[in-house]
Amino acid sequence: MLRQILFSLLLLTSVSSYSQLRHILVKAGDVQSLLDALAEAGRQNADSLSERLYIVIPNGVYDLGGAVLTPIQGFNVSLIGESMEGTVIRNAPPVEGEGIGKTATLLNRGMCTYVQDLTLVNALDYYHSGAAGRAVCWQDKGNRTIFKRVRMLSYQDTYYSHSEECQHYFEDSEIHGTVDFLCGAGDVYFNRCLIVTEKRNADGSGRNVIAAPRTSTTKWGYVFDHCTIRNDVSAFTYGRGWHTNPRCAWLYTTLESPELLEKSRFEPMSIRSVDCEFWEYHTMDSRGRDITPRSNVITFMAKGASHTAETILTKKAARKFTVKNVFPNWKPATITRKLEKEGLRLKRSLLYKSSGN
Repeated sequence: MLRQILFSLLLLTSVSSYSQLRHILVKAGDVQSLLDALAEAGRQNADSLSERLYIVIPNGVYDLGGAVLTPIQGFNVSLIGESMEGTVIRNAPPVEGEGIGKTATLLNRGMCTYVQDLTLVNALDYYHSGAAGRAVCWQDKGNRTIFKRVRMLSYQDTYYSHSEECQHYFEDSEIHGTVDFLCGAGDVYFNRCLIVTEKRNADGSGRNVIAAPRTSTTKWGYVFDHCTIRNDVSAFTYGRGWHTNPRCAWLYTTLESPELLEKSRFEPMSIRSVDCEFWEYHTMDSRGRDITPRSNVITFMAKGASHTAETILTKKAARKFTVKNVFPNWKPATITRKLEKEGLRLKRSLLYKSSGN
């Protein structure tokens, strides 16, 4: 109880001293300070009408050790790191307890959560995990999460959208992985993101699969717009179906190593569904040349069933995959611009001035 009172007083002092924006300043490199801030944000913003609360996180490594599913709760909570490279939140769960719903570095249950300028690392010992290795950085059971300049470093199941009707938005972010490392439900829009495939196995052998959507009740699934794919040595495909009616679209993608994209481009063998709606439009090499095939018909297969479909979009069809169309009742790009400015304003007040920059 005393800690809660002191923390609330610290919050009020910060607000009056630095800015009219509600915020909590985490102690640099202090993982307990970060955990206290997350818990306090959940209490302060438990109501849906709560004004936005900013958790400002200085550069440093916030090591959660073997802890998993560290919660983010509440409405309108922002996590603002000092820099994408310098603010690092990591965990290293034991391989024995791995699982897509068990290992996440952070578990978001919040609504309208905003994350900016930080790195999440799941350091599970992937290459010694045998057939296991599901190491989630961000598991999202909330809705309308926005990521701006967020880097996620892991291997299998790095990002997991875990709500059937969710809407989430990425902008200028970076996500690493090997197998199904962008996976889950809902409509998720990846705008100008860097997608990095790591080695499937330690020796570079094997094949990677980037996305594994399981779209059920939403219309669009995973949409990648003007993203870049950077590769290590392993061959890869854009994605495969998980279950229900998986949807995934890659538009204006730049391939730094187009020779590593397998001929099928998408994985024909799905996990539990053949009803895949996978598309591609205007894929480019690193020189900006269009390298999209005129046609790419795939027969998707799973459990004895099959479904054949064309995966190359027409120009007219590709025009439909806009942020406005995917989120007709939500404006994440506009919200991002506003919250980014407010986050930078807080950092100038709380971090840069105190460091003499």
